Amino acid sequence: MKILLVSPQTPDTFWSFKHVLRFVSKKAAFPPLGLLTVAAMLPRDWELQVVDLNVERLKDSDLRSADYVMISAMIVHQESVREVAARCAALGKPMIAGGPLFTTGHEGFPEIHHFVLAKPKK
Repeated sequence: MKILLVSPQTPDTFWSFKHVLRFVSKKAAFPPLGLLTVAAMLPRDWELQVVDLNVERLKDSDLRSADYVMISAMIVHQESVREVAARCAALGKPMIAGGPLFTTGHEGFPEIHHFVLAKPKK
């Protein structure tokens, strides 16, 4: 099984820290720790690839080689997620999506058929 884990691009806001990253020789302020945690829980014999859109571009070849594309996002990532979802849909690649964006608004992503949602507290 080949899994592509995609960290969406964070838009240029104050909290993205894009304006100071070059001073500290970094490409992104926050590593995709959620996706890396999920990757650690997947079977060891699966082939995993992580693409962080804050530091590199997503290539069609990356999408074509994957059996599934996993993405985790916050609400601020909505635009980037829509772009990735459209590319996956065009290539017929199934997505699995999780994170706050989908827990609160998965209905807005009909092109994504699999979600990992937080269970509401009672």
